[in-house]
Amino acid sequence: MQRRRLFFQIGFFALFLLAPALNLLRFDLNEAQLWFLGQRWSLGIDAFRAGEISANEAAMRIFLRAFLPAIVVVVAFLGVAWRYGRLYCGWLCPHFTLVETLNTALHRACGKLSFWDKHRTARAGVKPSARWWPVFGALCLGFGFIWAITLLSYLLPPATLWSNLFAGTLTPNQARFLVLGTVVFTAEFAFARHLFCRFGCAVGLFQSLVWMANPKGMVVAFDREHARDCRTCSTAAYPGGTACDNGCPMRLHPRNIKRMMFSCVQCGQCLDACDETQTAQAREPLLEWKLGADAVRETLRQRKAELEREHAPAPLRAVAPGSGVPTSNPAKTVLRRAPDAGSALAVTETEH
Repeated sequence: MQRRRLFFQIGFFALFLLAPALNLLRFDLNEAQLWFLGQRWSLGIDAFRAGEISANEAAMRIFLRAFLPAIVVVVAFLGVAWRYGRLYCGWLCPHFTLVETLNTALHRACGKLSFWDKHRTARAGVKPSARWWPVFGALCLGFGFIWAITLLSYLLPPATLWSNLFAGTLTPNQARFLVLGTVVFTAEFAFARHLFCRFGCAVGLFQSLVWMANPKGMVVAFDREHARDCRTCSTAAYPGGTACDNGCPMRLHPRNIKRMMFSCVQCGQCLDACDETQTAQAREPLLEWKLGADAVRETLRQRKAELEREHAPAPLRAVAPGSGVPTSNPAKTVLRRAPDAGSALAVTETEH
């Protein structure tokens, strides 16, 4: 599955870089002209001004060539998100492709997938080495520049932009955009790439909101009846245990309930890690994708387990009589149960 996903990521990333040069999709600010699939995409406004078409014909062209395609794309995109979650993010998004690449480089430098991780992530055959820091820095800078100039090429003719760059004849506005864009994107790739995916990306945010609203949307289900098998969960890639947690590029815990998986990108790495470790021990995987009615049942099980935890009685604890302070004195203790909401405090004295 991960090989197939990598194929989709590389293909879409190449399309993202080449689309402006091939006029597959870009808006030329110089001509105020939209290009789509190699053709000039006109709404008919110029023809209406020239008196070549009537107002009704102009309105119909605007609807058919602007509003209708936009509605179809948005509905189809959100329809996929409604059923499968952030599938675009995990399988196509160019930004997330760079996030995973930078995760690997940073892990080789310091053993973490993010500067903000509290603990290192153990991976087989990977020992943090300081020589990877220049590599990580160069990748952040290089990706930042590529991101800036690619976005600018969606607004200006790519041939002219690259020609000006190599000839050193960029206009002041072009130079300012490239410098500022490179600085901002480099900082984002280095320090805030996961935060941007979770909270800063409107495309990802709307996918998550739509997915959360659908109880039948695809979820990562956890077989809690065999949760004890997680004690021996380790793979060749993650020998330190909790393979599904360590394998998640978004730094999530896949065994959590759905609302705690808000930014899950459905990359399936947690499922692959679980399948590998459980298969090696001749057991069934504990994580799997659920869709439709199965997803609803998983959500109901999660809610039931959560309610049981909330209403479970608090454990008894030993305290010194009249002090409320735990004690180890075996002569006389008071067993006090933490009060439930709206109930009286019960105190029982016992002699030992």
